[in-house]
Amino acid sequence: MGLTHLFFVEVIMIRLAKSEDIPRLQELLEQILIVHHQARPDVFKSEGSKFTDTELEAVINDSKKPVFVYEDDEGRILGHLFLMIKEETENDGPQKAVKTLFIDDLCVDKEARGQKLGEKLYQFALDYAKELGCYNLTLHVWNDNAGALRFYERLGMKPRYTEMETILK
Repeated sequence: MGLTHLFFVEVIMIRLAKSEDIPRLQELLEQILIVHHQARPDVFKSEGSKFTDTELEAVINDSKKPVFVYEDDEGRILGHLFLMIKEETENDGPQKAVKTLFIDDLCVDKEARGQKLGEKLYQFALDYAKELGCYNLTLHVWNDNAGALRFYERLGMKPRYTEMETILK
């Protein structure tokens, strides 16, 4: 009599964004805007978008700014990853020539948080950076966004530099 073994294999579907994804990307970008507005209402509007649909289409078609989406097994987009490939050359001043993958935006739908999707998107970005031969993976995070700071620190990221401000108004 043989034993029956059940194996559950999680399928992670991260793919390049397509033009048809723009409405959903805009919804996720709006969620990010709300988080930023709550943290810094002096800097971020309470509504609007980072991109018009036309600008977003241009970004999706720019090979130096790949946009990936995370889909569940039913085809619902639950998160996105906006990346930028940056290359410093020796002619750019005192810094050495390096290739960097910059995470411009990482978002998980507010209804899907707590399922480790952000970690999967981050790990995808890390693997993608290695595949591209990048020296590092970077991003910007607002200090007032405590949840994001904890998230990225938990993943092993460390501050690269600190930008300071004095508010004049």
